[in-house]
Amino acid sequence: MEKQLIISIGREFGSGGHVIAEALAKKFNIPMYDHNLLDHIAAEKNLDLATLKKFDEKPRNVLLSRTLKGHSSSPSDHIAMMQFDYLKKKAEKGESFVVVGRCAEMVLKEFEGMISIFILGDKECKIKRVTEVYDISEEEARKKMERHDVYRKQYHNSYCDSKWGDSRSYDLCVNSSRLGIDGTVAMLADYIRARMGENK
Repeated sequence: MEKQLIISIGREFGSGGHVIAEALAKKFNIPMYDHNLLDHIAAEKNLDLATLKKFDEKPRNVLLSRTLKGHSSSPSDHIAMMQFDYLKKKAEKGESFVVVGRCAEMVLKEFEGMISIFILGDKECKIKRVTEVYDISEEEARKKMERHDVYRKQYHNSYCDSKWGDSRSYDLCVNSSRLGIDGTVAMLADYIRARMGENK
């Protein structure tokens, strides 16, 4: 791949955003970063992976985020910044990749090859998907969806000026319930190719 391609995927819980990200990474033959970022960071910096995971994509604690000369005492802040820095370094090297979450649409917005996408879905479709994936009741699925989306929103909004899920913050917002997972992947692949100046 001659041109750098960075695909940022934000998503509502249950929308299939992670599966879509995996499919796009495979289709364009580029790596995908999600929670596995912590594996790379832990290995690179010789840090405890379990500790990193404990604070992954958690909103900052205001009481712990007081800064002294720009340095925060919040573990969540440290881990978020390590992930942001890791992604920036990859991008600065000209590497292509897909990244799920991690405020990537804002962290990497300066890079010309960056395409930011937000995946949403109809509530009932998302509930159905969550019940099937996790083998739980509809009520449990509804609560799980709400809980995860609150976490994602708080995390994103605590580090970004833009609001999580706001269409103005992304190149494209797509309801995966309309075309299904495969149809959404195909449509997004066409869009990405068009953005890259490819005919097919």
